[in-house]
Amino acid sequence: MALHLYDSATRSIRPFEPREPGRAGIYVCGATVQSAPHVGHLRTFLAFDVLRRWLEASGLDVTYIRNVTDIDDKILAKSAESGVPWWAHAYRYEQEFTAAADALGISRPTYEPRATGHVPEMIALTQLLVERGHAYVGDPGNVYFAVDSFPEYGALTNQRGEIDQGEAAATDKRDNRDFALFKAPKPGEPASASWETPWGRARLGWHLECSAMAHRYLGEEFDIHGGGIDLRFPHHENEQAQSRAAGYGFARYWLHSAWVTQGGEKMSKSLGNSLSAEVVLDETPAPVVRLALVCAHYRSTVEFTPTTTAEATANWERFAGFVERATERVGAIEIAGAELPDEFVAAMDDDLGTPQALAVVHEHVRRGNTALAAGDDATVSNSLAAVRAMLAVLGLDPLDPLWKGGTEDSAKDRALEGLVDLLLQDRVCARAEKEWARADQIRDSLAALGVVVEDRPDGATWRLETTKGG
Repeated sequence: MALHLYDSATRSIRPFEPREPGRAGIYVCGATVQSAPHVGHLRTFLAFDVLRRWLEASGLDVTYIRNVTDIDDKILAKSAESGVPWWAHAYRYEQEFTAAADALGISRPTYEPRATGHVPEMIALTQLLVERGHAYVGDPGNVYFAVDSFPEYGALTNQRGEIDQGEAAATDKRDNRDFALFKAPKPGEPASASWETPWGRARLGWHLECSAMAHRYLGEEFDIHGGGIDLRFPHHENEQAQSRAAGYGFARYWLHSAWVTQGGEKMSKSLGNSLSAEVVLDETPAPVVRLALVCAHYRSTVEFTPTTTAEATANWERFAGFVERATERVGAIEIAGAELPDEFVAAMDDDLGTPQALAVVHEHVRRGNTALAAGDDATVSNSLAAVRAMLAVLGLDPLDPLWKGGTEDSAKDRALEGLVDLLLQDRVCARAEKEWARADQIRDSLAALGVVVEDRPDGATWRLETTKGG
């Protein structure tokens, strides 16, 4: 393959060579379902959705795993505050994550395993680590990974020596650098939030779950492990250490997406500056949100502001407007198997260079619009096929049924089109009879309803103004 990816482990651009020809396995750390999703979460899922789409467009059969962490300290604390069972609390927010991802056209994973559904695999992995001398038993229920037993620890992030695992101090640890594989339940926690293990009643370790599930669905070695850049340490460092200490090759490439920021600060719940997916998708059309988050390189920070969405809105209207006008002129175009422009392929093969790829889309839209004005239908057809094929790779084909609406929405669209066309015919008659005031009133009334009328040499066209709404 010509694809090159930035490997966080080697800190270099590397040619991507699948472990198995024609196939690729990807594991992405998914949602910890403690509360509602925000734009920062969606950016990560979108980045790896584009990677998956590009691998598939390049001819690979992709197995894509994205887990759900459905139990942790925060889930237990917040469910107790709400007075609902922890599993009900987790399921509610798991559904919210799924709904937000679906709204943005993020393809469902091949499998989406929950942590609580894989306790036997976690026990088996922990037993193997204990047998190999890389883990030890503390107080009942507590099992720790011994960092000093694994000389390669720190290889992913170069963090060695004194490290903070983000865990509460424990008197039964041999070394403060060690991290929990299983941990004893805290007093007052519901009995359903812990499991019987060979080491006593215990709750799951966060790092352990991903190693166990990656092994379950992708085997001892797989191609790509991804997630947000904030997971590099300690989560991904610990995943790699425990998996390789168990004798597994684990991930061959590590990819990390950058943050979404507001006012220069990382978007996070703890800082109180998160934009919830529900609010954002209520205020801004989903394809505009997707474009705003995809237009920056996945390793670059996105500053999510009204300016960001305004620019994405203008670009989406340009793309969708061209596709609509071109389709009206030359008819429907089949894009399955369409050849992608060389410049677009080169941009995507260069570590998923979406900014450069979108520049190629803009250039082909410009050519297509010029051809429309000149009546060059052959060029219009070529440009339309290229633009739609490129946007489909990015999950942004304007004619995708997701963006066009379902059956009910399509019926509403047809009714809207019919009513607007009737008004435009009335406007044509008014202009022919030189009743300029009536013609202007029709145009202004439509504009007030968000319908923009554009007069062209070959007649009037219209489009919806997509500055807000879902």
